[in-house]
Amino acid sequence: MANLTIGKKTLKPFTMDVKPILEKYLTKINVDISDYTFAANYIWLANSSGFYTISNKCFCLFVMNGGELTMLLPPIGKQKNVIHAMELCFKIMNKNNSSKYYARIDYVYGSIIEQFVQSVDEAETMFQMLENYVVEKKLVDYVYKADSLIELRGNSYHTKRTEINKFIKSYPNYRIETLEHVKHFDDIIALFNKWVSDRVKYMPHEEAEVFLEGIHQERHAIKKMLKHYQELDLIGLVIYIDNQLKGFTAGERINGDTACVIIEKTDFEVLGCAQFIFREFSKLLQTHYGVMYINVGDDMGFENLKKVKMSYRPFKLIPKYTIYQK
Repeated sequence: MANLTIGKKTLKPFTMDVKPILEKYLTKINVDISDYTFAANYIWLANSSGFYTISNKCFCLFVMNGGELTMLLPPIGKQKNVIHAMELCFKIMNKNNSSKYYARIDYVYGSIIEQFVQSVDEAETMFQMLENYVVEKKLVDYVYKADSLIELRGNSYHTKRTEINKFIKSYPNYRIETLEHVKHFDDIIALFNKWVSDRVKYMPHEEAEVFLEGIHQERHAIKKMLKHYQELDLIGLVIYIDNQLKGFTAGERINGDTACVIIEKTDFEVLGCAQFIFREFSKLLQTHYGVMYINVGDDMGFENLKKVKMSYRPFKLIPKYTIYQK
């Protein structure tokens, strides 16, 4: 894959080789948002669409879509360098794009927004920034205390406990295995295909159209995740009933206190399977990484997914923002 040259700036391909580079820069910040890992970005990008550069001592991740350049994350680096790096990145995007309105920075965390608005002592420059940019709140990440997801104590988790107990009673022959990318590859893809078919059946028509548009990308992401599973340092579980795969999940560490669930799929026809594998994987994440919190990502704007994630009583919701140019 070739470099991308824009003016005098060279953007390099975002390949597996970039993992240690990005992770070095991620150590300079303390963010518990699920998007701030190498794997979270790598598996969702097409092989030809991701590019990065180092600008003002910050790691800057771009994606090319239809010839237009945007940023998947704000510049990653020391706080004192980030704002100027953002300005430089907008210049790169404007140099490439057919209109400045295509340029944007996604998944920006809150403290960066505060810093962006109040970046300098001179009020005139601050007002100039507010005049030139629009900040829009987008989705939120759902973060839970790991102990809460494991113990499921209290009335608020009564339904979850009941569903898990019914699953164990109905399927006493279930077995859980550690996810192995080669061994389980075909079964995982088959379950994903079934999950898509079942999901569309129970989804409102207006949501189904949007949902199906992203299925190709998600299938590609799962295959990419499995292909590079060991290199990405992921952990996961699968669950079988009568030698048929009924659920799989995978995740990773975000920072010292927080791990995240990258993906989880279960067979809709096996009641309680989703609740059971989520609890078991929460145990694994806590034990393996020694974390206090588990981030399950955002709800992608789907009301059903929002209801499910809220039903687990999140410890906190972390807003994510997008910065546009006016």
